[in-house]
Amino acid sequence: MNQKVLIKGGWVLTLGAKTPNHTGADVLIENGRISEVGSGLRERGADVVDGTGSVVMPGFVDTHRHVARSLYRNTGELSTVEPSHYQPDDMYAATLIGLLGAVETGITTVVDWVDAPDAATLEAALEAHRDSGVRGVTVHGELREAGGLTTTSFASSDVKDVHRHVIPTQWEKARSAGSRIHAHAGVEEADKGTVSDLRELLAHDVTLVHCSKLDDEDLEAVAFSGASVVITPASEMAGGMGAPQVQQLIDRNIRPGLGVDDERVAPGDIFAQMRATISLQHATYFDLKLAGKGGLPNLLKTRDVIRYATVDGARAVGLHEETGSIEPGKRADIVVLKGDSPNIFPINDPIGAVVWGMDTSNVEWVFVEGRAVVSHGALNADIQKTRSLAIQAQRRVATAAGISAAAGDSA
Repeated sequence: MNQKVLIKGGWVLTLGAKTPNHTGADVLIENGRISEVGSGLRERGADVVDGTGSVVMPGFVDTHRHVARSLYRNTGELSTVEPSHYQPDDMYAATLIGLLGAVETGITTVVDWVDAPDAATLEAALEAHRDSGVRGVTVHGELREAGGLTTTSFASSDVKDVHRHVIPTQWEKARSAGSRIHAHAGVEEADKGTVSDLRELLAHDVTLVHCSKLDDEDLEAVAFSGASVVITPASEMAGGMGAPQVQQLIDRNIRPGLGVDDERVAPGDIFAQMRATISLQHATYFDLKLAGKGGLPNLLKTRDVIRYATVDGARAVGLHEETGSIEPGKRADIVVLKGDSPNIFPINDPIGAVVWGMDTSNVEWVFVEGRAVVSHGALNADIQKTRSLAIQAQRRVATAAGISAAAGDSA
């Protein structure tokens, strides 16, 4: 496609702070950015994508994922597989297949916590990001340029008792380099109180991941500081971290981003994370109601959850000026979701349809920086080559870890 694309006639969910949603409108993309949003826009030499009957919305922002674990998707916790078992070629293949799998589900930004044992393996992960065409944030301990559509943030030690004495030095170093800071927090019962003890260090440039086991004082410190929270509901519940504290975050006006985290125990799409989040909060509400409690919270609305998955997620990782909403001047990271499929037709409310009803089969077009990375439901990538690389990597990692290769590795 050329540098000018016109998406015509869809339900346009801009999700912007000052821009309305539209029941039928066009989106013009020029040179990788959103140029205009409105009805009856002229083609002016643009390639035209028919969005009639479709939902046109910002691409999903996956705010936390260990992408290289995609090599062992759906296997459960394989404790014998460690980062040291990955050679650079393995890291490249695992990261590339993971990123392509993400974009195929409508995710346009992936925040990848890179578990790289050395500089060469880290560079292989960065190369996969550059080759994938996905907007990325690589989170690791080395502050180095990633290139392409990928930026870098600093991977802090986990926020827990054993690490608290090293965190001030780490965070000062990251801030001196102008880097955003990501840290796992509140993943164990023993972590309660650790975040509030660091309240003087918390600020808008900190992203805390998970937070399932934080106490009230911890969450108050987060809310006061303006630090961001990322939750990965499916992975947290399946991986033993417990249920995310959705209602406690809502009570403090903390708007979390959503992430996949670990594909060994969680689905790799944001549709699943949205449904897990809203279902959990609704279950909390009805449990309180059945128990006869007073002062019930409001039910979480689909309009909030879809923002967690897009613009709030972008804000949580420091990218809200670039992506997360469809507004003139922003990067053209857009997904077009089919609305005429039997699994969703007829659409009564486009936002409700995305949050409650749609799945990865509805992804028809995905644009990153204005470039179509998914067209007519198919990835624009050499899938056969990527599969081959992944199979070879899977065998090598299995050998290094001393485990049997997956049943399908002879495919």
